[in-house]
Amino acid sequence: MATIRRFEDIQAWQKARELVQEIYKMSSVGRFGKDYGLRDQIQRAAVSAMSNIAEGFARKSRKDFSHFLSFARASAVEVQSLLYVALDTKGMDRSQFDMLYHKSEEVISMTTRLMAYLNKKELLPQ
Repeated sequence: MATIRRFEDIQAWQKARELVQEIYKMSSVGRFGKDYGLRDQIQRAAVSAMSNIAEGFARKSRKDFSHFLSFARASAVEVQSLLYVALDTKGMDRSQFDMLYHKSEEVISMTTRLMAYLNKKELLPQ
């Protein structure tokens, strides 16, 4: 794995940032844009995924970083759950849902792999 010097270098953070951009774009129009509770909750969940990756990186240990990655992963799963609400209430169509669900799945996968890497490294001699 390449050396990461800044949180912006983390691919999972980059993908989470893309998810945030798409969530904001999609949730600002039409019926979705008028459902303030759903819109605000899904935006907060997406931002939380991105922010927890950055905050975890700033921590002093791999254990803490991994812990914050688990929060990021949970927030991305929350986004997925809220996407179903948007789909079911006709706030978005199936193609929009599929695209956002896939992006959130990428965030989940990347954070899971990074957590596994960090946890594996902890088992190695320091």
